[in-house]
Amino acid sequence: MSTPNTKHHALTIRGLGKCFGVRRICRDVTLELATGQSLAIVGPNGSGKSTMIKMIAGLIRPDTGRVEHRRDGIAVRSDGWHRHLGLVSPDLALYEELTGLENLDFANEVGGWGRPRRDFDALLDEFGLGGRGHDRVADYSSGMKQRLKFAAALLKEPAVLLLDEPTITLDEEGSARVWAVVSSRPMILIIATNDPQEASRAGRRLTMGEASGGSGRA
Repeated sequence: MSTPNTKHHALTIRGLGKCFGVRRICRDVTLELATGQSLAIVGPNGSGKSTMIKMIAGLIRPDTGRVEHRRDGIAVRSDGWHRHLGLVSPDLALYEELTGLENLDFANEVGGWGRPRRDFDALLDEFGLGGRGHDRVADYSSGMKQRLKFAAALLKEPAVLLLDEPTITLDEEGSARVWAVVSSRPMILIIATNDPQEASRAGRRLTMGEASGGSGRA
C-alpha cells in the first residue's frame, strides 16, 4: 500500500452542546486531540455516544460550540473534513449485491481518492479477507462485512478515524486483527463503545449520560 497520511492533524472540540427537545445529550464538551492520540466515548445505551460521533463527523449540527480540524497548523474548512475523516458505523451500509472489491472500488471512485487496485487487495489481506474479494458481500458473514467496512474507511488513509461500536459483530480473532491494523496507522482515533476492554485502548475518556451530561473536558 502507499504511505499512510503523515501530516500532523489536530482536532479541537470547543463548548459542544446538543439537545433533542428537553433531553440534553451533552453540554460544554471541550477537548483537543492530535495525531497519535485517542479518545473513548463511553456511557449506557441511549446516552448520546453515536450522536457525539456524528457531530464530530459533521453529520449532525451541534446546538452550541464547534469542531475544528487543523492540518499542519492550517485550519481545514468544515466542508472539506470528509476528506480526512474515516467512519465505521452501524448506520453505514455496504452494497450487498456487489463484491468486496467492487465495494472498495465504488468508495474509491465516489471519494475521488485515486487509490490503485493493488491497495484494495492489500487492505483485504490485512483484514483477513484475502481471497474473498470477488465474493458478493451478501455471502459474507456479519464479521466479514464489518471488516470490509474497516477496509473501506482506511482506503482513504484518514487522519481521524471515528468508530461507533466497532467490534460488536466481531469474534475474538476478528477483533484482534482489526485493532492490529488500526494501531499501525498514525491518526487520531475516537471510539464510541460500551465495551470496557475496548475503551481501555484509548488514552482518554469522555463519559456520556444523565449524571455527567457529557459535559466538561475529557
